[in-house]
Amino acid sequence: MQSPGIMSELRYLFDKFTLTLIAVVLAATLVPAHGVGAVIFDWITILAIALLFFMHGAKLSREAIIAGAMHWRLHLLVFSCTFIMFPIVGWALKPVLQPLLGASLYVGVLYLCALPGTVQSAIAFTSIARGNIPAAVCSASASSLIGIVVTPLLVGWLLGATGASISTLDAILHISVQLLLPFVAGHLMRPWIGKWMDRNRNWLKTVDQSSILLVVYTAFSASVIGGLWKTVSLRELAVLVLVCCVLLALALYATMHLACRLGFNKEDEITIVFCGSKKSLATGVPMAQVLFASAAVGPALLPLMVFHQIQLMVCAVMAQKYERRFEQPAAVSQQAG
Repeated sequence: MQSPGIMSELRYLFDKFTLTLIAVVLAATLVPAHGVGAVIFDWITILAIALLFFMHGAKLSREAIIAGAMHWRLHLLVFSCTFIMFPIVGWALKPVLQPLLGASLYVGVLYLCALPGTVQSAIAFTSIARGNIPAAVCSASASSLIGIVVTPLLVGWLLGATGASISTLDAILHISVQLLLPFVAGHLMRPWIGKWMDRNRNWLKTVDQSSILLVVYTAFSASVIGGLWKTVSLRELAVLVLVCCVLLALALYATMHLACRLGFNKEDEITIVFCGSKKSLATGVPMAQVLFASAAVGPALLPLMVFHQIQLMVCAVMAQKYERRFEQPAAVSQQAG
């Protein structure tokens, strides 16, 4: 008979959102939106993205910002891992990754490396593992906002090294209008709607995830019509999964090692690990639609989607293992009693 711990870990590995996301990609592959349907989905997607970031802004309290912002050493380390370490690793591995993955998927890996960290899952896993939650809220939210400016700059620099180019200023302006303005509007509305949102977090989580699924379907539909699965082979897809596993392993090792070497306590280490090793699908999908042509969005997003699933699976198990550090002393004290 399987232990409850194993069953719990399996539940986290194969959660509903992971399975639904895979189903959405399959739906976009088999029944992509095209013609008038694609135009309708594009407009609905714009509204969904605005709603998504409006909700992010409304969820963030001033108290959490003030409580977390004081821990500047932790934030500096998280941002260094997110916006310096990841891009350097992706750029340095070009001689290995580009021949293995092909040019389009390698661009997707570079894009993945330039993205900010997650918000909801980083905070959720920090909470499960009993880490420094106020610092996680501040660090994850700040990473998302900083990424609005930093990510297009990094993508422009990294793609410049591959011969591609984007209009960085135009990208920043478009992304600011699509993401930053709804975020600020939501945060300014928090005094009036904050309590209602706090009471309805479970229901709003469904709206949040549905917005991401809609954006993924729209983006992949355009890429499938543009010939995504004709340019990406099964071998390249298998190699991509391995590459994402290696990237995540390097990020987890680096964040844990640096947190220990720099003298952070266990609660801060947990926050650094979960905020500094993760990449945001919620931010990455709408940004990709601004930064890349329609046919290139799918290959650009594929590494992020693979990495996103792997990071959720691995970090869910890690969060439970961190949490058990509280159970072991209690069990020892009961035995001694």
